[in-house]
Amino acid sequence: MALPHDSNETSYLLPPNNEDWDGQAIPDFVYGQKDLMAEGIQWPRNAPGILDALPQSPFDAALCSTWKQRVELGLFRYRLGELQTQILPGAVGFVAQLNVERGVQRRRPQTIKSVRQAFDPEQFNFNKIRPGEVLFRLHREPDLPGTLLQEDILVVINVSPLEWGHVLLVPEPARQLPQRLLPGALRAGIEAVLLSLHPGFRVGFNSLGGLASVNHLHLHGYYLAHRLPVEQAPSEPLDPGGHLHLLQGLPAPGFLFYTRGPGPDLESLISRVCRATDYLTDHEIAHNLFVTRGAPPGKTSPSSALTGVRVILWARKSSFGIKDGEAFNVALCELAGHLPIKTSQDFSSLTEAAAVALIQDCRLPPSQAEEVQATLVALMSQEEQ
Repeated sequence: MALPHDSNETSYLLPPNNEDWDGQAIPDFVYGQKDLMAEGIQWPRNAPGILDALPQSPFDAALCSTWKQRVELGLFRYRLGELQTQILPGAVGFVAQLNVERGVQRRRPQTIKSVRQAFDPEQFNFNKIRPGEVLFRLHREPDLPGTLLQEDILVVINVSPLEWGHVLLVPEPARQLPQRLLPGALRAGIEAVLLSLHPGFRVGFNSLGGLASVNHLHLHGYYLAHRLPVEQAPSEPLDPGGHLHLLQGLPAPGFLFYTRGPGPDLESLISRVCRATDYLTDHEIAHNLFVTRGAPPGKTSPSSALTGVRVILWARKSSFGIKDGEAFNVALCELAGHLPIKTSQDFSSLTEAAAVALIQDCRLPPSQAEEVQATLVALMSQEEQ
């Protein structure tokens, strides 16, 4: 079972006196292959929207207890209450949530002009956060594949949370890595999903130009106690090896990668996804990525089991800066079907058609989308040679 080094559950929590925080060592959450739960995690048939109704893994317990403590200590920009939530009527199944405080209180995004923009130490970055914002460090035991390539990952609160348990996964901040997806960061994100017993713990990545607000490598992770369209949307294979699929039935079709869990298959998926994101970054194409438990590729149904992990990649138009006049901004969670809405008026009036139109406005022009798809298919086939 995954435990901190001293096997003391309370060691994840900060001491009560904030004067002691600077000297507090960051606790390690140590895990191994046996802690990665690939199968048997399903939504309950009754009350799928209740977070507390599901069992917790050691990872869930550590994250939720430390996150709750930081709420009580006032380390967030606002206190996140129970968010008003609705499923928009229609075929997609959008989960809309009213989150006025995030729209008002969140830090203004940095000025981003390029998908390949270099790290700027003068701008806000995760070396400048308060000590209490770090919850723990993810530390993989050497029994897992890829361990030699894996740096430790800090789990940090997002001070402007989308939902309960909203954290950032930050690889070694002192390395000053720009917001470009790397294999170690993606592996940590997928393994975090596998460490959780909750089917609604998801992880995602926004590139620069894809609404990343900080140019310092990080992924998002959060709980959402609702099913999302991407979990079971059908797909069709794009390459002969069946490694790349096109996810259908969504406002913005995405590229689907799938793994049943840890091992060589997961390592191959990480390599393929990063090959794709490297191509997009090198060609100044913004992108978003979403990691969730989900059904295998192909024809699916609402009752399809969540037998593995889906990684969905969207190439999209670049968007530099926040557009304040819209009901929501299109990034990783919106493309997956989770819509955090900024105002009560928009929450009350938003329709599926309007949401679809906002999302489709971020799609690449058809000719460029076809070129990207052909290139990614070619990249997948190179692996088979």
